Amino acid sequence: MATTVQVPTNIRPFHVDIPDEKLADLRRRIAATRWPSAELVTDSSQGVQSLMLQKLARYWEKEHDWRKVEKKLNALPQFSTTIDGLEIHFIHVKSRHKDAMPLIITHGWPGSVIEMLDVIGPLTDPTAYGGGADEGSTSSCRHYLASASRVNPLNSAGTRAAWRVPGRN
Repeated sequence: MATTVQVPTNIRPFHVDIPDEKLADLRRRIAATRWPSAELVTDSSQGVQSLMLQKLARYWEKEHDWRKVEKKLNALPQFSTTIDGLEIHFIHVKSRHKDAMPLIITHGWPGSVIEMLDVIGPLTDPTAYGGGADEGSTSSCRHYLASASRVNPLNSAGTRAAWRVPGRN
């Protein structure tokens, strides 16, 4: 005989709002990076090239517009809930098409839901992107449930391991 245990689910709205002081602190820490001497080879056999990392750091320090990303995230219906003791962040966009198929897209760590933002529109409203509501495969209509970010979309590392996959530990 199967038994079903009812577990209360508390789904809460989620809004990204990073204080200016935290962004300024991040820029200060990036600017204060002490770079090692140049690598001894001209290829990536010793890892990521120092010059490439320095260019990336300069971009994050001087050019990256976090507020633009924050605005893009906050334009979507975001939520959080707790599953097995872990705080989970997710985006749930319902298609305007009546018979849309539910779709869950998740990311791994150290990934982020930000990597998936550009697919939400085409998946939930393919007709707005030149497709048909009744087309198959990736252009068919979906209700979109994105991510299963532990903790929040900006720091999904959590404080403990999440779920174990049998045979993979």
